[in-house]
Amino acid sequence: MPKMKTKSSAKKRFKMTATGRVLAGQAGKRHGMIKRHKKFIRNARGTTTLCAADEKIVKGYMPYNR
Repeated sequence: MPKMKTKSSAKKRFKMTATGRVLAGQAGKRHGMIKRHKKFIRNARGTTTLCAADEKIVKGYMPYNR
């Protein structure tokens, strides 16, 4: 049986935690910051963990990173 391939886009965008959750960059911070509230910008720093539904999709893209 051949090895499964990891999606290159997924390995660049997501990171797995030790407990198996998926870390991703916070969405909505590329442009248009003038419209955003200060509270949104403050809360959207760093990374965030994905919800269970999205996590399941991403884990399919990275078969060996579990």
